[in-house]
Amino acid sequence: MLSFLGLSGSSEIMAQDWPNLEKYKQANAELSAPEEDENRVVFMGNSITEGWSNANPDFFANNPYINRGISGQTTPQMLLRFRQDVIELEPKIVVILAGTNDIAGNTGPMTLEQIRDNILSMVELAKANNISPIVCSVLPAYDYPWRPGLEPNIKIPKLNLLLKEMTDEQSVMYLDYFWAMADERSGLPKELTTDEVHLTKQGYAVMEKLIQEAIAKVTRNEN
Repeated sequence: MLSFLGLSGSSEIMAQDWPNLEKYKQANAELSAPEEDENRVVFMGNSITEGWSNANPDFFANNPYINRGISGQTTPQMLLRFRQDVIELEPKIVVILAGTNDIAGNTGPMTLEQIRDNILSMVELAKANNISPIVCSVLPAYDYPWRPGLEPNIKIPKLNLLLKEMTDEQSVMYLDYFWAMADERSGLPKELTTDEVHLTKQGYAVMEKLIQEAIAKVTRNEN
């Protein structure tokens, strides 16, 4: 008779490592300290961020950018790994793109205010460690294919308003992807998405232009 723990060793590990600290542990250890004039940027996020490296690997290879996205993650998971996967890498800037999986309920029920507060905690941690945060709006989503009927097209704009207010209060940059990408349904147009949530290469191209401009602005303000 198989014991519960004997059924799946990987399931046991994941149950213990809820924020998935193991995913980038080795890569972090192998990463050298930034050069003196390096404007290192860490991208913290979920599958939108993780998938960016597959859609356009040159975007990260040709810039001092480090991808620390993990598919499916919510803001409490990101907050738990923020020190390991962001602060200890000594970036000058962190790009935070998070919240849609919270609305989808991936790790349980979350209010919009709780999502905002988790992102606020990441902002406060970044500022306390002399890292400039760029808080991104949540991308448009008309519906979640894996959990339909939750009305993200209504909830995401409300969350984005909370994030904009928070960044104003914290005097940090807010990057509005939403209005640059949304269609008349407050969702993503077909050419930008594969499934109403995840992006095509064209969708990432829109984001790349906007984030490069934002990084340049933050870098100018620092110097």
